[in-house]
Amino acid sequence: MAKINSNYEAVYILKPDLSEEQTAALVERFKSVVEANGTVTEVDEWGKRRLAYPIDDLTEGYYVLMTFTAAAAVPAELDRIFRITDGVMRSLIVCKDQ
Repeated sequence: MAKINSNYEAVYILKPDLSEEQTAALVERFKSVVEANGTVTEVDEWGKRRLAYPIDDLTEGYYVLMTFTAAAAVPAELDRIFRITDGVMRSLIVCKDQ
């Protein structure tokens, strides 16, 4: 029988020019997407860091690492939301169980 829930890590980089309120709202929004059908283990906000290479002429971004447990459909939905949100520069979701 297949495993219903898996452990995932999502790292995303937000634009550095967002206000603290906008950044907190986006972090909470992404957390609530996961909590609707899964469990958030940890949200680790690394803060503003220098990027390895410029993205859209920006040299730094606000990094966030979120660890969660959910069914396979949740990371797909979270990735879709990352792609359509204006404040997100880059994102990556990895299944830790594989």
